[in-house]
Amino acid sequence: MRATLQKMGEIVRTLLTRPDEIVLEVGASGELQVARLRVVLAGLLLLLPLANALTGGTVNETLIGLGAAVLVNVFAHVWLALARRRRRYRWLPFATSAFDVTATTGVLVLLAFNHLPSALNSLIVWCGYPLALMLTALRGDGRVTLFAGGLALIEYALLVLAVFALAPSPEALLSADYGAVTASAQVQRLVLLVLFALITTTVVYRMQRLVEMSGRDGLTGLPNRSWLLHRMPRLLETARREGTSVCVALIDLDWFRRLNEDIGHQAADRALLHVVRILQELLEDGEWLVRLGGGEEFLLVLRKPLGTSWERVDLMRRTVAGRHFVPEPHGEPLPVTFSAGVACFPHEADDLSSLLRRADQRLHAAKRMGRNRVLARDA
Repeated sequence: MRATLQKMGEIVRTLLTRPDEIVLEVGASGELQVARLRVVLAGLLLLLPLANALTGGTVNETLIGLGAAVLVNVFAHVWLALARRRRRYRWLPFATSAFDVTATTGVLVLLAFNHLPSALNSLIVWCGYPLALMLTALRGDGRVTLFAGGLALIEYALLVLAVFALAPSPEALLSADYGAVTASAQVQRLVLLVLFALITTTVVYRMQRLVEMSGRDGLTGLPNRSWLLHRMPRLLETARREGTSVCVALIDLDWFRRLNEDIGHQAADRALLHVVRILQELLEDGEWLVRLGGGEEFLLVLRKPLGTSWERVDLMRRTVAGRHFVPEPHGEPLPVTFSAGVACFPHEADDLSSLLRRADQRLHAAKRMGRNRVLARDA
């Protein structure tokens, strides 16, 4: 039981934490898909008032449905226009989810003014809540799903309390078209909302974990090339907009293949982890260490000018060289060093590919010059 509660606490903490870059990028794509789907669904909503009128519905209900459908269509196109500017508005997933939930509540409130029982027994309109919750799964952000689920529960619970409070008599909650409004049925609907929220949240959590695993290196836990390809374009775009610099340092461990042959694969992996731990200890805000592929090559991303970046990487080089690796208890310490090439955006390159190419050229120059050095200028 205790282990289950701890696991549930871990899941909740994960869901409430801001997702990493790959998840956010996937979520931005999902937000655009939701916006497009919302436009299609909003268009279909225009058919409901027509169906209501053709099947003998009242004029007031038809007008309420038509007005709500038109309003939803207008907002659907607004949300689509904003979603096309990917990740420009961080509040957009929360705003659109709140709109989806509140639009459902708003229609139910309008129905209440027309006919009190229809506010709580209109199953077609109530289904807007589960639909809004299911759409949050496409965003891939647990915070949005929890927000939408909590908002749906609060709004519908308040609506239930308001309807029961405003009913002048029990007979006012009886309807030939919608049946009797009962407290037990409304409690069941609230429980169903909780279940929908829990199921959707579980789906989102699972998706977040899978996406995060795809962006992490299995051995070191560092971000991998996939993370880099998602993160760097936005980082460079921000730097261009703000007029700042972004530098990358391509790091390669010296003589690592020889070390692998001398001490074995498992010990060499421990040596690599030894270097990673040292580098992680030295990381500052605005610096990210990425493992490229499955070898001994890493990329350090720094939001600093070229000169400052060279100083930072050289400090790391000297620190790593000064802390020898011990392959086994009481064994002989082994020196592990690295060489690096540093390149800077936007002064030396205007995209990630050319930035990596310039850094790689300087890395190879550092290797030719004797290794265990950092180059930030062309040799």
